Amino acid sequence: MKAPFDVDIVDLSHDGRGVARHNGKAMFVAGALPGETVQVVRNKRRSRHDEAELTSVVTASPDRVEAPCAHYDRCGGCALQHLEPSAQLRAKHAQLQSELMRIGKVEPTQWLEPLDGPWLAYRRKARLGVRVLPKSGRAIIGFRERHSALLANVRACAVLAEPIGPLVDELGALISQLSMAADVPQIEIAIGERTTVLVVRVMSTPSEADVEVLRSFGAQRGLSFWLQPGGVQTAAPIDPMAVPLDYTLPDFDLRLEFQPLDFVQVNAALNQRMIQHAIDLLDPQPGDRVLDLYCGLGNFTLPLARRSIHVVGVEGDDGLVARARRNAELNGLTNVRFAVADLFKPVADEIWSREKYDLVLLDPPRAGSVEMLPTIAKMKPRRIVYVSCHPGSLARDAGLLVHEHGYRLVSAGIMNMFPHTAHVESIAVFERNP
Repeated sequence: MKAPFDVDIVDLSHDGRGVARHNGKAMFVAGALPGETVQVVRNKRRSRHDEAELTSVVTASPDRVEAPCAHYDRCGGCALQHLEPSAQLRAKHAQLQSELMRIGKVEPTQWLEPLDGPWLAYRRKARLGVRVLPKSGRAIIGFRERHSALLANVRACAVLAEPIGPLVDELGALISQLSMAADVPQIEIAIGERTTVLVVRVMSTPSEADVEVLRSFGAQRGLSFWLQPGGVQTAAPIDPMAVPLDYTLPDFDLRLEFQPLDFVQVNAALNQRMIQHAIDLLDPQPGDRVLDLYCGLGNFTLPLARRSIHVVGVEGDDGLVARARRNAELNGLTNVRFAVADLFKPVADEIWSREKYDLVLLDPPRAGSVEMLPTIAKMKPRRIVYVSCHPGSLARDAGLLVHEHGYRLVSAGIMNMFPHTAHVESIAVFERNP
């Protein structure tokens, strides 16, 4: 048996683990916090760092709290429930600040206050794994375990929104009743304001009895079940849906419909605050023309259309663009148009890329927006608001905008889209130099 030893935690890594120095080498310890002395057992040796398992806390940080979820010690869905919420925000701010300086060599003139929302029961989208236990035949549903590729056996999830959070154990019991339970690898959750959809991935054809089991449970719980035998395009409801998945943006008098496998921001409450925050920072005037890149199904585009004369939304997924156009029609918006384009390739031949815009909003995926920056710079918008889900790519792009494209970084701050995780969502504002 490996002998335990004590280490001092000096920092927090980007994935939420404590960082120690042991024999001149970095060591990552899940569940440990800066300022703590902890007892660990080393379980992995790597060329540049080691990994260790926390066995006990010798000296606790004042920021350490009891996790709100009973399954936190096993489930890997969250990484920071043991860290006091305001300290989580400070850690995420520090990561953004560090990345901007280290990668982009930039710092904003002003730091924005963290944008915060609910800390529990906030996730309206999730992909949950399914595993049938070989001895009991019981199916379990959830996220991966903290230290393995196996699924954590949990009864409820503290961060999944209602009605799903309290139903995890019941869903496992439900899948256990199916004849093809062993051929169900995952369930995709999508929670709208009027209905909830569970897309069951199936590797074999369910029987009529299986479908009836799902139908009956859905009727009792107010859920709609879909089956997905292949790729995304194969997902379909077992019964016609009475109401579509949708969410509202009351500040802009908007209702947006979406499909269960579409990308939508997972935190509905923070999404509403984020949209208002981004538009306040962009500050569109009634006569402004606005470009919204990576627009999805119109999450920012349609609110912007309420505040400006014309908005163009561009997105690479033609299904999302179809939904965006439909959402514009549903909300009676005629001053917005959408285009499908691969924003990771040159777009000089696209009509929208040769037009003039006063303002640009960017909401790219983790890879960032490096390919679009020269095109945006040629448009010479007076202000750019960049919504980021990865501080490293934001820092790289911020450096290019400031050092190569004639913009200054006016302000930046974090947005707590994923509480209790190490994920850092942020926003930055750039203005063109005179």
